[in-house]
Amino acid sequence: MNNLLRILLLPFAALLAAVGAQAQQVAWTSSVEHLGGDDYRIVFEAAIPSGYHMYDMGPYEGGPNATAIAVTVSGAMLQGAVEQLTAPERHFDATFGMEIGTFSGKARFAQRVKLTAPTATAEVDVEWMICDDTTCMPPEDEHLTVRIPDGAAAAAPASVDGTAADAPETVPMTEILPAEKAPAPAATKDAAGSGSLWALVIEAILWGFAAMLTPCVFPMVPMTVSYFLKGEGGPAMGRIRASIYGLFIVALYTLPIAAIILITRLVGGDAVTADIFNWLATHWLPNILFFVVFMLFAASFFGAFEITMPSWLVNKSDAKADTKGLGGIFFLALTLVLVSFSCTGPIVGSVLIKSTAGEFWTPIATMLAFSVAFALPFTLFALFPSVLKKLPKSGGWLNSVKVVIGFVEVALGFKFLSVADQTYHWGLIDREIYLAIWIVVFSLMGLYLLGKLRFAHDSELPYIGVGRLALAIVVFSFVVYMIPGMWGAPLKGLSGYLPPLSSQDFVVGAGGGTAVSAEADGTTLRTVDGRKPKYSDVLHLPHGLEGFFDLREAEAYAAKADKPLFIDFTGHGCVNCREMEARVWSAPEVLEILRRDFVICALYSDDKMQLPESEWVTTDTGKVLKSLGKINSYYALKTYGVNAQPYYVLQGRDGEPLVAPRGYDLDIDAFVAFLRSGVEAYEAAR
Repeated sequence: MNNLLRILLLPFAALLAAVGAQAQQVAWTSSVEHLGGDDYRIVFEAAIPSGYHMYDMGPYEGGPNATAIAVTVSGAMLQGAVEQLTAPERHFDATFGMEIGTFSGKARFAQRVKLTAPTATAEVDVEWMICDDTTCMPPEDEHLTVRIPDGAAAAAPASVDGTAADAPETVPMTEILPAEKAPAPAATKDAAGSGSLWALVIEAILWGFAAMLTPCVFPMVPMTVSYFLKGEGGPAMGRIRASIYGLFIVALYTLPIAAIILITRLVGGDAVTADIFNWLATHWLPNILFFVVFMLFAASFFGAFEITMPSWLVNKSDAKADTKGLGGIFFLALTLVLVSFSCTGPIVGSVLIKSTAGEFWTPIATMLAFSVAFALPFTLFALFPSVLKKLPKSGGWLNSVKVVIGFVEVALGFKFLSVADQTYHWGLIDREIYLAIWIVVFSLMGLYLLGKLRFAHDSELPYIGVGRLALAIVVFSFVVYMIPGMWGAPLKGLSGYLPPLSSQDFVVGAGGGTAVSAEADGTTLRTVDGRKPKYSDVLHLPHGLEGFFDLREAEAYAAKADKPLFIDFTGHGCVNCREMEARVWSAPEVLEILRRDFVICALYSDDKMQLPESEWVTTDTGKVLKSLGKINSYYALKTYGVNAQPYYVLQGRDGEPLVAPRGYDLDIDAFVAFLRSGVEAYEAAR
């Protein structure tokens, strides 16, 4: 059972691991050793964080990610391959079924070179992965530039014979960002989406109340409240102590996650914290992990197994709860949290996992909302004990609540699998497949509510009550609502959860072809030099709009067409983006203005597409960005100071915003006014 508990706590372990990885990454340094004459040796040294190991250079086919070091030189010749100066610790790994080598603490590598010019430059790309005994960090990469001799001035790239050579270069950020660009006006709405936070808070509150109706928690309400009311000091003191008890419950749920986030901010700053949650929200590893955990949570609610805290921990806390004073109340609250973990653990995990797609403060706010809703009944029943008599008796209906939550867990779990699928363009969970899964899941939920399905711990159901019938009607109505989506209905109410319509294979009215043929696929719109827009084979705009996915191409086309540029900072995993597109962009007046008056450029901040070396971007700190999403995300942060989506910018001829940028806001009239004000500002600048 403890092993199962560790599996179910993997999301929290992933968060802690990500914090550690950001705060204590592998540090690479380089030095140059003169071997005599024109012979030199470049030495690379990796400082590996304590408790972690890094794999050697392998190679390992079908095994772990080996360390890879690629060296290109100008003004010199490579002498052999990269050597491992540090001897790796070798052992047989049963997981991979092969012998592997690892480094701990430090690892040194070397590359010999022979100068063909007075000075030379070596460009080094390093890729590696570190692991501890339980988890592995995502592979990382770094670019190093080494001057030979050590400290020599930068030399122009030269071939072996001394003539100029065409060496691949990364694109300096000054070519992407306008020099001395003035700060953008403040967005009219928070880019993270004020609606998004409130939606998550409301959802967390509902989950908190739902947790109260589970078999692990509901029977404890009258028992706990009676304990306080019968204690020393009479009912008045009992109510005060019960209120303190509720505050301790809130603190036990909220403070741990808040501490993790605040420590991250102190160690690495806001940018590091944002990077962690961006990684959790968009990278395939945490999304697949979250999907698996949701399925395990659902199986637990269906009765396949019970999730429990270790008995020694519960017993130790319960023993200390007998003490008087605040300490006793605290341990009583801790005992409740531990005992009820089999029911609240999956719900807490769901709330936290969903909120990691937001800013760093979103998980704190959502967990606070959940814990307040969860603790509120204990306090209210203590203040108004007569209400306890009106509570329904415990029974099989509590297990039915768990099973219904299990169906919801299954449905929500596929959202994470869908995010990974869209971000990496796997093509596994298209819109109609996603809808088919949801239709089946909620149909089964409806049959369960009608008593047509029974699970292991369900009581016999001779008849159904009015409340259960009403809920079944709601569920089946939801199923009927989703069915037209299989043929391309927009389903605006689910827009934030569904994959984009462009992923659907068949849409009624699209000529019997795919949805992509009805969307902009770049076959009509061409760049100024007659080519299809970059990335238009895998990225698409909604509602048949045509546009670009590369800022330079869009700016060139906008200049030629003499139109303002509509820049959409978006993301595959951005729920608010899909909701804006479904509810606001779909309005006829919005579509008309976008098609007629603007050149559209969608910049995906979470796309994992690896770009050719000629399109890599070097940041101000010297880090080389190689994926489309990282480059777009850095541009948004560097230029506009935002790292959340959606974020809309109307850009004029000079590359400056025409009006204040806009974030998430479902007010259609306000969005139309925003677009028209941009057009007017563009015309006024003629």
